[in-house]
Amino acid sequence: MNTLRKIDVEDKVPAPDAETKDFVKAANENVDKRSYRLTNIDMVRGLVVLIMALDHVRDFMMVGGVHDPMAQPDISVGLYLTRWITHLCAPVFIFLAGTSVGLMSDRKPAGKLAGFVLKRGIWLVAIEVTVISTAWTFTPFGEVAVGGMSIIILQVIWALGMSMVVLSGALFLGQRACLMIGLAIVLGHNLIDPILPAGTMFSDSSNPFWTALYSQSTLFLGPLYINAVYPLLPCIGIMLVGFGSSFIFKKPAEERNAFLIKTGMAFIAAFVLLRFSGIYGDPNPWQVQEYGVLATIFDFMNISKYPASLLYVLATLGVMSIVCGYADKVSGPVKNILVMFGRVPFAFYVAHLYLIHALSILLGMGQGFEFSQMVRFFEFYPEGYGISLAGVYMAWIVVIAMLYPFCKWVADVKRRRKDWWLSYL
Repeated sequence: MNTLRKIDVEDKVPAPDAETKDFVKAANENVDKRSYRLTNIDMVRGLVVLIMALDHVRDFMMVGGVHDPMAQPDISVGLYLTRWITHLCAPVFIFLAGTSVGLMSDRKPAGKLAGFVLKRGIWLVAIEVTVISTAWTFTPFGEVAVGGMSIIILQVIWALGMSMVVLSGALFLGQRACLMIGLAIVLGHNLIDPILPAGTMFSDSSNPFWTALYSQSTLFLGPLYINAVYPLLPCIGIMLVGFGSSFIFKKPAEERNAFLIKTGMAFIAAFVLLRFSGIYGDPNPWQVQEYGVLATIFDFMNISKYPASLLYVLATLGVMSIVCGYADKVSGPVKNILVMFGRVPFAFYVAHLYLIHALSILLGMGQGFEFSQMVRFFEFYPEGYGISLAGVYMAWIVVIAMLYPFCKWVADVKRRRKDWWLSYL
């Protein structure tokens, strides 16, 4: 009779050698610790942050720069398009932030997720008031042009942070309820256009702070000269819609992309019909311009960003939806670069403002202006300073190239590690 012999597994399976251990360690280090992300979301986010940088280079460096060049009837096609494409940035950024929170809801219980979103929202507001406002002005201890007061500028990071604070409470209602509430805000807030008084920005008088909910406004608070650029109410609506729409990105890729493309086309069609009719959706009606057909087209597309009107949201999120639907078809180094930037939007945002402002100072000094004339908010730059639109595009490319190594390093760290503090970068 044959007898059974106990098999010693350790004898049959050799221990991994040093080379194998190194390979396994390297593989583990290269695993994306945040693999729940979808690359099409990161790609679109990367695209919009780079477009945003173009607008900020224009702000700081273009000769005779104005806050809203689209208001000029004789604007050139190049400058008009340069400004218009940057309309995509804020609503897409806020919408996708809400979507990302929605995707995280499958991985975190509501209480834990709400705590994270609340803390991140407060963090963003604090950074906007301190670090980012300083990046815009370089005069944190007072600006002579406003009587020595310290300028605080509340822009997209403020709007994003406050919208997240609201979302941290609203998410307990569930994604469907948030979607309905968000749609009600986006679709209906233009009804109150004739009711609420319009605030003013960079003015000599203080507005009630509640006006920041629906209009640009200025508030004097002790030594602080606070300017709210992004009205909050529409941004909160966009954030809630993004959170409630996250189910779209959980669909199989083919179904998801088809849905996004169809939705984007429907949004753009709705924009064209509503805008042409002039019935509803934007406080700035279009009209035939005496400067010709091109000027009339420009006026047709000149929709209200502050606050973000229904037509503004339809146009911008319509484009985003189509781009996102086709993102999976893009491959190669361009997509990889966009995805990389899209995974570190906050780090890019802070760094790019300091870099652009510093480069504008060097540019001004190279043009013969004093250092003291340039270390301030661009609204107060001296007359005669600046470069052409072509120069703006060249400077934009330089800015992206200079920030690439830093952003790639941050992205690599976030890919390899899951430290809690990395979620705040």
